[in-house]
Amino acid sequence: MTNLSTLDISIIIAWIVGLLAFGIYISVTSKKETSSDYFLASNSLPWWAVGGSLIAANISAEQFIGMSGSGYVVGLAIASYELMAAITLIIVAKYFLPIFIKKEIYTMPQFLEKRFDGRVRTGLAFFWVLLFVFVNITSVLYLGSLALQSIMGIPLLYAIIGLAIYSGTYAVTGGLRAVALTDVIQVLALILGGLVATYMVLQAAGGGVFSGMAALIEKAPEKFDMILDKSNPEYMNLPGISVLIGGMWIANLYYWGTNQYIIQKALASKSLDESQTGTAAAALVKVILPMIVVIPGIAAYVLSADISKPDEAYPWVITNYVGSGFKGIAIAALIAAIGSSVAAIVNSASTIFTLDIYRPLFMKRDVERKQILTPLENNSSQLTVKEEHHLVNVGKISGLIFLIIGVIIAPSLGNLQQAFQFIQEFTGFISPGVLAIFILGLFWKKTSTNAAFAGVIIAIPLSFAFKYLTPAIPFMDRMGLCFLLISAIMVAISLYENKNNDPKAIYFDTDLFKTSTRFNIISLIVILAVASIYIVFW
Repeated sequence: MTNLSTLDISIIIAWIVGLLAFGIYISVTSKKETSSDYFLASNSLPWWAVGGSLIAANISAEQFIGMSGSGYVVGLAIASYELMAAITLIIVAKYFLPIFIKKEIYTMPQFLEKRFDGRVRTGLAFFWVLLFVFVNITSVLYLGSLALQSIMGIPLLYAIIGLAIYSGTYAVTGGLRAVALTDVIQVLALILGGLVATYMVLQAAGGGVFSGMAALIEKAPEKFDMILDKSNPEYMNLPGISVLIGGMWIANLYYWGTNQYIIQKALASKSLDESQTGTAAAALVKVILPMIVVIPGIAAYVLSADISKPDEAYPWVITNYVGSGFKGIAIAALIAAIGSSVAAIVNSASTIFTLDIYRPLFMKRDVERKQILTPLENNSSQLTVKEEHHLVNVGKISGLIFLIIGVIIAPSLGNLQQAFQFIQEFTGFISPGVLAIFILGLFWKKTSTNAAFAGVIIAIPLSFAFKYLTPAIPFMDRMGLCFLLISAIMVAISLYENKNNDPKAIYFDTDLFKTSTRFNIISLIVILAVASIYIVFW
């Protein structure tokens, strides 16, 4: 280990051992008799567990390492992902969650079958599993391990294996309840550790938090433009005003509104109000996250960090400017962020594989019944005790296999320069099509099954075509164009097939979207905070 005191090492070991002990305890004591218990925590999560788990699942090495690296290169503009996400969470909580929860939607592929048919469900279920395993798990493991290698001197492969064991121990054995409850502890650690690192580096930059920020703005004013113009070399990644009115909405609405490993937490809540309050609380945390994950990258730039590529900015800050004891806290926070994200992705990948691929395709009795079985339809009238135990075991085994695949592939990501931007662009190949299917399926009653299936078929080929045929168009704008084109094709097919509303259309009353006072207050605070940041740093 390098530059670590005995106190730092003790804090890190204590964190790992303590969190694992807590996770194993939850795993052992939690009910795992049915698929509902294992994959959905028996719909028992309170608002604070929902909010904490949403943030913990989202904030990982992708943010600490990847976004800090982008902060080093791009500046504060990269924080648009966090700030726009805060607004998106409010929209999802108000307009998506009421429909999903009231209509008893518990997995995203399940909604697709309920609204359309099995072809759409199975097609996108395969896409999601592949994305989770080959992009999300691998990238989080790689970025986290890169940080641990830089800070602690741990060989990359050993770090990857260690992080996989750390997160997989409770995620695979305990299911969603173990993931969510450990997430609450981990999100507190990552916020505390992140704030410690930011405070220390601002001290170094200017002698205090406010003076440090002033020094960063004075020495690198170009890094504090929220809206980039075309002359900026990073315009292709963050294309000016399009960030506010274009493709970033596609990325965010897809991620927060249809992404299983994120929205699964909200769907496992005690009630709609608890789900909405937890989601709004997560939005509030997102507003402060740029301070934790972007400012250290900008500070590394101002302090002339001796690094070979941008993603080394955050490890450099930890190594050089975080003092003894506090360094251990910062590293523990990083481990918490990595572990919680890997656990969430593994749990959701195994959920989709088990409930939306394995169960419909291989449990022939269900197929023969020709029933659309929701994850909660798992009592004795639907599945035997033996079948339920079998599903839980399939979930555990598939989760373990996905982790092993991630460990094998993760080292191959070493040639990436800005991993965060890579992840966003790769995810952008699938997000326009998926979002078009969900938006039209939820809110337009004429949307037909064949239109949705066409959206599944053309989404990825169209995204690749745009990438290689229009390289001069920023990828975020390409997402917007793909979304509009896929939506237009789906509308045309639907109008051709349906003179009236589709037989499987979802009906709801506008009263469904009424929200509680506490949700409205938190939402107002979030909106005003985001607006203020854009006004100040426009």
